[in-house]
Amino acid sequence: MSLLELKGVSLSFAGSRVLDAVDFSVPAGAIVSLIGPNGAGKTSLFNCITGFYKPQQGSVRLDGTETLRMKPHQVTRLGIARTFQNVRLFREMSVRENVMAGQHCRTGAGVIDAILRLPAQRREEAATRDFAEACLRFVGITEGWDREATTLPYGWQRRVEIARALATQPKLLLLDEPAAGLTSGEKEELIGLIGRIRDERGIAVLLIEHDTSLVMRISERISVLDHG
Repeated sequence: MSLLELKGVSLSFAGSRVLDAVDFSVPAGAIVSLIGPNGAGKTSLFNCITGFYKPQQGSVRLDGTETLRMKPHQVTRLGIARTFQNVRLFREMSVRENVMAGQHCRTGAGVIDAILRLPAQRREEAATRDFAEACLRFVGITEGWDREATTLPYGWQRRVEIARALATQPKLLLLDEPAAGLTSGEKEELIGLIGRIRDERGIAVLLIEHDTSLVMRISERISVLDHG
């Protein structure tokens, strides 16, 4: 059964066709790779899936729910999380705070609760902190949680970004070139982490990746996108 299903997705900018009637699906619980040359439209497809771009034609559904009219935060709440080609951590925020920010779409305390520090808000903040720390442990970061996230080594920053995505409690995780800039040892650890995300958390994974060796080792399905 397809968790994510795209039908006839077409996207153009200033008359230039970026995606041309793309049909694509990700089964529940699968690890799928999307490959193709630079400029093929892979990241644009991710942007359509997550609500950052609005295709002129087509359908994008998660668990049968159409997402094209949704804003990005609504798509996240529905169950799609992503990382980016270039790590995007919040500056001047700690490792823990960056991951806690990922749970914003799941929190329920209101503005008044936060201002007055009411019991409901304090309980929710404690639960958010605990879950963020659990996500950090899951990706292999067991220390340095109070350190400013952008001062970490690059490979650790990648892990923090994945932890933040996991903190949204997704059904589907999109990874945009997660191995870029990693050492061979870090790539091995990434392969293991992606497998655990699926096996232990039941989260389907869709990744864009240029490292063909990594793609062949981790993927259960490989799709190719070329010139849209």
